[in-house]
Amino acid sequence: MEQRRISGKGHWYHETQSSRNDAVVLPLVPEAAFLEDRFLLDLSLSAEQHASQAEWFSAARSAYECLLPENSAVTRLHTLSSYDRLSTALTVAQVYGVQRLCNHYAARLAPQPGPDSSRESNRRLTQITQYARQLASQPTLIDDVSRQQLDEVALSVNDIVTFNQLIGFIGFQARVLAVFQALQGLPVRWVPGLDTQQDASADLFQEGEKQWQPALPAVEQRYANTQQLEVLNISLPQRVLHDMGWLLAHDADALSVLSKLTRLFFLPAEEAPANNDHILAGMLTARINGSAGCYTDLARAWHGESGLPEAMRNGERALQAWSHNHPRERAIIQAVRVLTRAPGSFSAAQLQPLFEQGFTEKEILRLLVNSALHGWLNRLKIGLGNAC
Repeated sequence: MEQRRISGKGHWYHETQSSRNDAVVLPLVPEAAFLEDRFLLDLSLSAEQHASQAEWFSAARSAYECLLPENSAVTRLHTLSSYDRLSTALTVAQVYGVQRLCNHYAARLAPQPGPDSSRESNRRLTQITQYARQLASQPTLIDDVSRQQLDEVALSVNDIVTFNQLIGFIGFQARVLAVFQALQGLPVRWVPGLDTQQDASADLFQEGEKQWQPALPAVEQRYANTQQLEVLNISLPQRVLHDMGWLLAHDADALSVLSKLTRLFFLPAEEAPANNDHILAGMLTARINGSAGCYTDLARAWHGESGLPEAMRNGERALQAWSHNHPRERAIIQAVRVLTRAPGSFSAAQLQPLFEQGFTEKEILRLLVNSALHGWLNRLKIGLGNAC
């Protein structure tokens, strides 16, 4: 795969075709591959931030190591190579425009041996790159045809589950980095050609409550191995993973690390009262991404001011009219909207209204990381099934 820096643009692009040129291609920032903390990418945090977020930081780092290991063994049922994974990670990072993330994955990808230059290999790489870009930038473009195209280039069900987990994780990582950079007041770098994600059509939310159904065969209980059953015992009781658990069990390691994160951020109702701020953040994230199943679940849990779920379903104008008289909710909406649509553009300007409404830094982090995690779950539900 050839990497190149486009004149006048300070970020990496990569080609979908492999190159026969044996010359070593150096990344823009080669040292970005050798970081101690590969989740936060050595972003400087205060001791208090490290201490207060240590538990979920550990789970997120485990997710990174699970989905993007140094070496990825290829087998008949697991065909995603290290090159495939890092190429996908760079594609998604470019979509979101978080420069630190682009530098890291470009640096890790550069020394990887690419696929051969056969028509089949190029078609396969083109297809997975297109799918990754669409699920990251405009999730509602993914449908049964998209999944069939992955099957046609020989991705197994195990591969497709892992692939969607990877795309979801990189989006989560990009948004977490964007939030911490904003808290530090770091300048936002404008990336030429970066598009802002468009909200999903209101039509997806107008036909009553939607139930999610898997579009791929799940693991059958009678064939589940010990590791899968152990992970499912932890994940199935969680509301946000219950519907997807048996399908996600195709990659038990990835399900395990995801369930650790969801358990930390989405407490069962019997353990803690529902947090309307977090429900609002999750609803808006699902509404923008077009995850009708996730939206339905969250709308049921909403117990705040009346009219919000209905206004959100009807689109931005209706939501703006509703939020006009609700300053606290408006501050949340403004921050989550930018973080979801364009994390590369998220800055301290989106945090200031939250501080003005009395949020502490710890509360802001919890709220926005919650939204980022919902974005991961939205993409799993969209990528792996249909709401009907």
